[in-house]
Amino acid sequence: MENSSLLILHILFILACFAICNYAVKSDIDCLRSIKESLEDPENLLSSWDFSNNTEGHICGFTGVECWHPDESTVLNIRLSDMGLRGPFPLGVKNCTSLTGIDLSNNHLTGHIPSDVAHVLSFVTTVDLSSNSLSGPIPPGFGNLSFMNVLRLDNNQLTGQIPPGLSELKRLKKFSVANNRLSGKVPIELQLYNFPADSYANNLELCQGRSYVFGDPK
Repeated sequence: MENSSLLILHILFILACFAICNYAVKSDIDCLRSIKESLEDPENLLSSWDFSNNTEGHICGFTGVECWHPDESTVLNIRLSDMGLRGPFPLGVKNCTSLTGIDLSNNHLTGHIPSDVAHVLSFVTTVDLSSNSLSGPIPPGFGNLSFMNVLRLDNNQLTGQIPPGLSELKRLKKFSVANNRLSGKVPIELQLYNFPADSYANNLELCQGRSYVFGDPK
């Protein structure tokens, strides 16, 4: 009887693992499908994103997609820089639950960065949204992405202040908000990271302490 119970538990464990793996695969496929549907692709550079193939790992051959393992449909990085893509930030990226990096730089993204960015990009280490047309504030939620190493938001139309919570990103090695429309003070703690001055350049109402770093106060 004891052996039978152990066998049943073992089978249930295997079935549970299988169900979790299948869900993870479906989630990542849904993630990429949502990204493709939400963005305009005038140059048809996402033509390889064909979801009619159900073979395990097929999404790992998509342009700009890097998987944890080439035979498993679990997305590690999404790199879609300089592809002429248009539209809002693709919220469906939250379904890539194992994602560690996203690069959508040098495109034509518009609208706001999602306010719940910490939920959308839970475990990322690299975010590059530079050289788009994103507007609105920098979401304070970025400060909750504790694994972040690289955050590039430069060359957009972002407004408001730099959230003080960004100083909580203890692993941050590269950071830039240059060429936006930011104002207010650079958080003191963030200044201690000693990022180069050009990380903040061309934000004429952004100041350091009582001194305007990038232009005379109006």
